Amino acid sequence: MTKQEFQKLCAKTVFLDGATGSNLIKAGMPQGVAPEAWILEHPDVLHRLQEAYVKAGSQIIYAPTFGANPISLARHGLESRIRELNLSLVQCAKDSAGNKALVAGDVTTTGQLMEPLGDMTYDEAVQAYQAQISLLAEAGVDLIVAETMIHIGETCAALEAARAVCDLPVMCSLTVDANGNIFTGGNIFEAAAKLEAAGADAVGVNCSVGPEQLKPIIGKLCQSVSIPVLAKPNAGMPVVSADGQTSYQMEPDDFAAHMKDLSAQGAILLGGCCGTAPEFIAALKKILRQPSSPESLS
Repeated sequence: MTKQEFQKLCAKTVFLDGATGSNLIKAGMPQGVAPEAWILEHPDVLHRLQEAYVKAGSQIIYAPTFGANPISLARHGLESRIRELNLSLVQCAKDSAGNKALVAGDVTTTGQLMEPLGDMTYDEAVQAYQAQISLLAEAGVDLIVAETMIHIGETCAALEAARAVCDLPVMCSLTVDANGNIFTGGNIFEAAAKLEAAGADAVGVNCSVGPEQLKPIIGKLCQSVSIPVLAKPNAGMPVVSADGQTSYQMEPDDFAAHMKDLSAQGAILLGGCCGTAPEFIAALKKILRQPSSPESLS
C-alpha cells in the first residue's frame, strides 16, 4: 500500500480491529508467555478471532507481531526466531484477512526505557525496529503501526526505522492518561506534532483509557495535526479484582455510542483495544451507519 493509497482510504472512516491480547488470554493463553510464540503454537485461535473481526467489518487488522523485536524477544530467549516469528505471524494474519481487509505490521515498545530514563539509546531503538520492520515489509504487510507506545523518543525511533527500510504508510499510536499525558513525560499533542513533522501518516491514541475519557483529547488532537487521527481505546476503564485480575465492563453498544462522539470530533481510524471483541466493531459500524459486510480490498 502506498502512502497516497492510505490517504485515499482515510477520506472517510476506517474501521480497525479490536483487542488481540485480552481475547487470547480468554482463549487460554497463559500470563507471562511470549504471545508471538504462543500464537504460532495455537494458530486456530488467532484465525477465529481475526476472521471474526473481518466479518464484523474491520478494514485493517493488526498482525500479532507486537513484541517481535530483538530486544523484547531476548527476554524470552527467542531472539534467534525473529525472522520466523515475524514472517509466520504476518502470514497468519494475511490468511485471516483474505482480500477483505488490509494487514498492518504491528510494533510496540521494546520494554526498555530510553535515555535519560533508562539505558537504551535512540540508535539502539532504531536498530531494533529496523530489524523487525524490514521483516514485516518482506512478509508483505500493507502498512506499519507503532502502537501502545509510552515514550515520544521511542516512537520517533520506530518511525525513523520504518522510513529507513520501507515506503509503507506508518500509523503511530501512543497510550496516555485521561489528560493526554504520556507516562514517560510529555503529552499526546506535542508528540503528535513531532511525529507528523517526522513523516507519520496517522497519529493517535490506544489503550489505557476508555472512549469516554478520550473525548476531551481527540477533538484537540484533531485540531493539532493535519494527518488522520486514530482512536483505539479500551472497553472502558479497567477494573482490578481483589485477586489482581483485570476486566473491562463496557458493553459493545455503549462503547460504540462513545466512539460515535470521537468520530464526530474528527477521528478517522476507529477500533478497540483491551476488553473489546468483534461485536464491538460490529456495533461501531452499525451506529455509524456503515454496511455490515466489508468490501473487497483486492
